[in-house]
This record gives sequence, structure tokens and C-alpha cells, in this order.
Amino acid sequence: MNVGNGRLFETERGKGRKIYRVFAATVFVSVVWIWVYRATLMAPASGRWFWIGSFAAELWFGLYWMLTQSVRWNPTHRRTFKQRLTQRFGNELPRVDVFVCTADPVIEPPMMVVSTVLSVMAYDYPPEKLSVYLSDDGGSELTFYALTQAAIFSKHWLPYCRNYKVEPLSPAAYFKSAASPRDHTKHRQDFIVIQRLFEDMKNRIEKVTNIGRVPNKLRLEHQGFLEWDSFTSPRDHAAIVQILLDHDEDTEGHCLPKLVYMAREKRPDHFHNFKAGAMNALIRVSSIISTGPIILNVDCDMYSNSSDTIKDALCFFLDEEKGHEIAFVQYPQCFENITKNEVYGGSLRVLREVDFHGLDGIDGPLYVGTGCFHRRDILSGKSFGSSSDQGSKLTDWKSEKDTHYNHRETENIQILASCTFESDTEWGKEIGLKYGCPVEDVITGLSIHCRGWKSVFYNPKRNAFLGVAATTLDQTLVQHKRWSEGDLMILISKYSPAWYGLGRVHPGLLMGYMMYCLWATSSLPTIYYTVVPSLCLLNDVQLFPQVSSTWFLPYAYIIISTTAYNYFEFLGCGGTTRGWWNDRRIWLYKRTSSYLFALLDTILGSDLSFIISSKVTDTDVHERYEKEMIEFGVSSPLSIAVATQSIINMICFLGFAIKSMLMDTRTREAYYEAMAIHIVLCFVLVLLNVPLYLGLFVRRDKGKIPSDVTVKSIFLALFFCTIFAVL
Repeated sequence: MNVGNGRLFETERGKGRKIYRVFAATVFVSVVWIWVYRATLMAPASGRWFWIGSFAAELWFGLYWMLTQSVRWNPTHRRTFKQRLTQRFGNELPRVDVFVCTADPVIEPPMMVVSTVLSVMAYDYPPEKLSVYLSDDGGSELTFYALTQAAIFSKHWLPYCRNYKVEPLSPAAYFKSAASPRDHTKHRQDFIVIQRLFEDMKNRIEKVTNIGRVPNKLRLEHQGFLEWDSFTSPRDHAAIVQILLDHDEDTEGHCLPKLVYMAREKRPDHFHNFKAGAMNALIRVSSIISTGPIILNVDCDMYSNSSDTIKDALCFFLDEEKGHEIAFVQYPQCFENITKNEVYGGSLRVLREVDFHGLDGIDGPLYVGTGCFHRRDILSGKSFGSSSDQGSKLTDWKSEKDTHYNHRETENIQILASCTFESDTEWGKEIGLKYGCPVEDVITGLSIHCRGWKSVFYNPKRNAFLGVAATTLDQTLVQHKRWSEGDLMILISKYSPAWYGLGRVHPGLLMGYMMYCLWATSSLPTIYYTVVPSLCLLNDVQLFPQVSSTWFLPYAYIIISTTAYNYFEFLGCGGTTRGWWNDRRIWLYKRTSSYLFALLDTILGSDLSFIISSKVTDTDVHERYEKEMIEFGVSSPLSIAVATQSIINMICFLGFAIKSMLMDTRTREAYYEAMAIHIVLCFVLVLLNVPLYLGLFVRRDKGKIPSDVTVKSIFLALFFCTIFAVL
């Protein structure tokens, strides 16, 4: 077979779709059956409002479940043919600009940042066609110093990667996992040399980072430090653009990728949207320096784990049949520090292996802000089918020549990186990433889909990127609060998929966007079902049918079938039984705290500023994380909300247990029959919260729940139990 012919990628529909659709139909019938039960039966006089509340919660759950079917109805999987790409295009491949964004050298250590930069410089791709940009929104001289050291080290690291086919491409990750070679003398010698060079670089960077400034002696090593003066601060500095490598040669005489440092201008009185502003400035600046028609953006903690990633992405863009429709190629977010049983559910396993494959079957996944390849012209506002669209593939990339830094253009570049360049322009509105939303990536992807473009989700066997997941419960809850808050903002904005996407995108994709936009609002029915049935169990208020009733069947079927399906789906995605249980716990905590406060903040108009997740973990916190002990040790409204609800469940279950023991046998049996669903719900919630109870009353380490959280939560739980009893 001639590998130069044929498609550059193939699409395969997921297996078991027909079986799943039959199962989904049975669940739908049961959901409707429950709605009929609530609507037709008379609510008990003693608990009428609780009955109505249950109806509202079940109505919401049913409707939301229907939205989730959009990502399970038609899953799609992709396979690329890189050998065909290479044979068909040879060296006539498009230039690629890689954007890496960082903002704070304290919570995003410079050593981690440069490891990510070095990893994307080491792609198996013509280096003369590759340019790497580091956007430092904090304008830190520490980060700039680290990048100057990375530029020097790259002249040794990239030849080593090329000669020995290194994977992963991050030197920090490579030396952490790789052992010194024994079977090849030259390789062993090179390994020892490059490891020593890496350790020397690491020590220099960490020494400067620890003292918090670059000594004057080291400043003399690079003229770029003249950009920093005594008046420069993270919130007030001029635009800085420094080209550290302009396709220089490595130690073996081969070309190196271009390496550029950029810090966009900041002023104390100017609004800055961190991620969107940095990306838009990079798009502007790179249009003069390198003008790659393909842009890859990655977070500073998401290093490249595969040398083939660029070529895989180009298989989609350059496919002659479908490439002209594709706006961006999204890779999954994967993490290297996930424990075996995923104590915080941080792997996003089901979202990665189920949701995004399902979205790929209905015109494409969401843009999630990292690990994504874009076409530059589409980020610049181009609509599908516009007069400028040549209709087939990336246009004119063969004729475009690389540009070289011209000092006469310095002033123009500085203007493009200024904080006011986009004022009174379409930047942040119709061009580039959109401003004014904590999840600027999602709203940008939605606007691209609404302009007629499609996207692709590619999930290769070897993870393309690996990052750092949250290692404490508070980090997890805060992160999901930001995501759900931003998604809710999209829902109520002019870009809401409910009206902006209506008629512009596939109905299934619209449902997929709505599924995420409604995260925050799902908090209320979840809290209701978490708290009220338990309180009703304590106070003998019956909300559900008896076991002997026909109406009991749909409840039993939904509880058993959906739980079983969720469990086997999680295992099918590579998870463990304990990991699934942990995932259920974190699912509950997110919905009853993160999503709740996201909803309240949006309603009350709180400041929705971008929050950067810390990538630094204390030694004792890391040790507990490795042991899969939940880290509760932060006092916050989020932790108080979680603890309060768990204590309510515990009080109610203990009250039920004591009360049932005092009943005679016949009364107890009748009671169990009438309150069966209440008992099951309350018991499961208590089991889920066992680690939290240990944190409240047993643990003595620093990761336990703080005393003030314990006191406040117990008081609030007793207050709600008392109020409910009075009602």
C-alpha cells in the first residue's frame, strides 16, 4: 500500500451505542414514571412543601440527565497516519508557534516553567519551523533568568532528545523516571553529562528563586535584564519582548527552535484578564516575529509527553477531505501526580474518556485552554465559508518565509504587547480569546463553533501532555468553583448557548455546552436531596413510596441501574473501585460547596477574578497525598458547607438508628418499608463522609479539619436540625 495516499486520519464510532440507547430509554421511562408519581399523588399534609421540593429536584435531575445523553449518544475515536503526513508533505510543513503562559513565580516555580518550555522545544518537528513563546504575565526577572538558562541548556538537551528518542520531553520528568543506560557506552556517557548539566541549571535557577532576586553579577550575563529597573513590579511594568534564541545552532550544528520571552505591559489602573490577555498579546507579537499559521497553547505546568504531538495535530488540519472544517484540535488534560485511587477525583477520567469523545461525535469538543492547537486565522475572527476561505486546507504556508528579529521593529512589537493596544478594537470581543469571563477558553471555543467551524478531540495512547493535579481538597473545590462560576457567566451572557448557539451549532453540541453551563445551578437540587431526605428520616416525614408500592419500582431501578452503569463506566475508563468511590465523594462535595458558592457569587455580583492554582506543595501535605489521606486543613466557607451537610447526615442516621432500636419488631418493619429510600440515601451519604468524620473527630495531623470549622459546622448542623423539627 502506498502510504502517501489516503486520509491522514480516520474516525471510528464507539462500540455498544445501540445497547446504551436501549438502556437510556429504560431510564427515561423510569424518570417520567417518577414525574407522574409526584404530579398525580396528593402530597402529605405534614410535608407538603418538602414533597414539592422533591418534585422540583427530581424534575431538574431528569432534565439534566437528558442533557448528559448528548455526550453518550455517539462517541467518536480518532486515529492518525503520521507516515502519510511525512511522505506527502516532507519538509513543506507549516510553521508552528507554541505559547506557554505563566503569571507568578511563587505559585508557578520557574524551574517547572522551563521544564515545560524545554519539552515543547524538543518536538520531533523541523526546528526552523518551530517557535516557542513564554508569556510571563508577572514580568518576573526570576522567570526571565530561568529562561535564559533554559536557552543555554537547550543546546545540549535537544540534540540528546534527537539522538536517543527521549520520552518524556521534559528533562525534569525524564530524569525522575529514567535510569542510567547500561547497554550502550556512548548513551551512558551522554546521559551522565546531560544529567549533570540539568542539575547545574536547576541549582542555579533554584538558588536565584530562593533569594527572590537576580544578583547584579548574573544580570551582566544578558542585556535583557536592562528591562528591569527599581520601578518594575508585577503589577506595574513596561512591555518586555526578548528573543533568546533566533534559530541558533545547538552543539551539533543543528538549528534550534526560536525562543521568545514576553511580558505584556501592566499598569495598576488597567484591567487585565490573565489568560485571555496573555494569549491575545502573544497572537499579536508572534504575527510579526514568526507568523506560524498553527498555534499551540499549553499551561506552564503541562509539559509535553510525546514527540509526535505536532504531527498528530497536523494530520487533522492538513487532511484534504475534512481539514478545511477544523478550527482546533483539543488534547485531553492528563496529570502525572494522580494517586492510584484518585483521592480528589483529579484525573477527570470520565470527562476525558467519555464526555469529550461524545462531543467529538457532534462537531467537536470544547476548548479547555491548554493542550490545544489552533489555526491562527480562525483565532483572528475568520468565519467558516467566508470569502477569504480558500476551502481546502491551511493556505499559503508553503510560500511563507520565516521572519527574523529586526531591531527596527522593536517599537512596533512593544506596542503590540502594551496593555492598551486592544482598546477600542475587536480584540477580546471578536478577535482572539474573549475577555470578561473566568473560563475564557470555553466561551472562545463556543464562539468559534458558532461561526461554523468544527473541532477535533484527539486522545492518543501515549498522553500528549502531563500536568499537576490538585493535592488538597481546598484546591479542588476552589478550582471547580472558578470553572462553574465562569460557565454560569456564559449561560447568562449574550454568548449563552441557549440563544447564541441556537441554530448555529449542532443541537447535541448545544446540549453539551449547556451541561457544563448548568453545573452551578445543579447545586440546589443536589443539596436538597443531600439534606432534606435525611432530616425527614429523623422526623418521620415520608417523601418516597413504600417498598410494597408499584411507584417504588422506578426509584429502585434508577438508583440501582444508574449506579451500576456509572461504576462500570468508571472502571471501563481505567479507574479502580476505590477510585470510583472517591470520585462519588468529590462529586458530592463539588456540587454542595463549589457549585453553590459559584451560584451565590454570580447572583450577588461578586468579583469573578482569575485564580491561579498553586503548583507548590509542602512536604507533609505531599506525604499525606501519597497516602491518599484527604487534606482538609484549610478554613473556608467551602469546607464549612461540606462539613455541615455531613454532620447533618450523621445526626439524622444516628437518630434513626436509636429510634428504630426502641421500636418493637412489627413497628420497625413497617417503618423500614415506609422509609426505605430515606434510609438508603442517608446511609450512603454517611459512608461517603467517613473520611470527613475522621478529619473532624479522630485525626490529629495538620491535614485534619480545623477546630473553628468543626465548631461552626456542628452549630449550623444542630441549628438546621432544630429548625426542621419545629417546622
